[in-house]
Amino acid sequence: MAPNTSGKIARSYDVIVLGAGAAGLMCAAVAGQRGRRVLLLEHNTQPGRKILISGGGRCNFTNIHCTAANFLSNNPHFAKSALALYQPQHFLELVERYRIPWHEKTVGQLFCDGSARAILDMLLSECEKGRVELVTNARDVCVESTTGVFSVASSQGEFTAGTLVVATGGLSIPKIGATGFSYDLARQFGLRVVSPRPALVPLLLGGEETTWTELSGVSAEVIAHAGRAQFREKMLFTHRGLSGPAVLQASSYWSAVEPLAVDLAPGAAVLRPLLERGARRDPTALKQALAAHLSQRLAAHLADTGAPDGWTNAALEACERRLHRWEFHPTGTEGFEKAEVTAGGVDTADLNSRTMEARTAPGLFFIGEGVDVTGHLGGFNFQWAWASAVAAGRAL
Repeated sequence: MAPNTSGKIARSYDVIVLGAGAAGLMCAAVAGQRGRRVLLLEHNTQPGRKILISGGGRCNFTNIHCTAANFLSNNPHFAKSALALYQPQHFLELVERYRIPWHEKTVGQLFCDGSARAILDMLLSECEKGRVELVTNARDVCVESTTGVFSVASSQGEFTAGTLVVATGGLSIPKIGATGFSYDLARQFGLRVVSPRPALVPLLLGGEETTWTELSGVSAEVIAHAGRAQFREKMLFTHRGLSGPAVLQASSYWSAVEPLAVDLAPGAAVLRPLLERGARRDPTALKQALAAHLSQRLAAHLADTGAPDGWTNAALEACERRLHRWEFHPTGTEGFEKAEVTAGGVDTADLNSRTMEARTAPGLFFIGEGVDVTGHLGGFNFQWAWASAVAAGRAL
């Protein structure tokens, strides 16, 4: 679908959708195919920029194991209705209708075999079917509402509609245009906002723990604990701290007032050889025992950093326990610049869970990342985008 950037377009619509990302494109397509006259406004020069960079350029477009338990929100039940309405299989059927090759990776993650461009082109084609009008480079957007009509002014002209859908996303990855516009607009219409924060984001280490950054590039399968959540996946040491799927997952639940507890050798009795009768007990034996379960570099580091306080059975057992609940004390996160998504957002208490419409502002809808519903790593946030968009699109 070729964007219209001239500004010389009809000014009155049934629906205006702000934001041509995953949720905005899907919602516009659904509403358009239901016969609504839809205008899709995007402030970037092209739609779907986050889609194109997702999944290493292959777009992890859903997860077949998606349930409400895979999402973080002040109201853990809010996402259930939309997720039940539009499930991973529904999106997969759309993908297959367009004959887009795909494959499954770890734990139900579905990726394109080729470029993420295929998903964007599919959504644009769906918008074409609904005769959606896409206007890009629409900056300086200002919204007002009087007598049930929303007036939207922008650098590309002024437009009106009886319904306004806000799909402008969160604050993650500002280099591709992320802003806090959805939160500002929510507050303008009297909706509450749960404080946004970076999620699925690497964590920083400081002080004495900066020695761990010397292991940059080393990874290990761990169980990372943050709050009541725990994730068994790879952890990666970086030149600034901790990353990898386990840490990214835990970061959404981590609070600066608590440590990040990590089981460095899940299910292993690492120091058992040293506890056997007549076993050698010294730093060399310790390093050998660690290296049997961990990489050489990580084993060497732990042999220095986590050596037992003596070689008694009690000291070795205490050392073993520490290996299975090693406490890191992150100084913070790498921020929205490196966060894959934004946690927090428009308070779900102010939205109808079946339609995504604001309870106190009829005709105003919020969908996608801007809402206080944040998925785990692995395609869940895209599924929320599709599901919340369809819920709103079918209600318009």
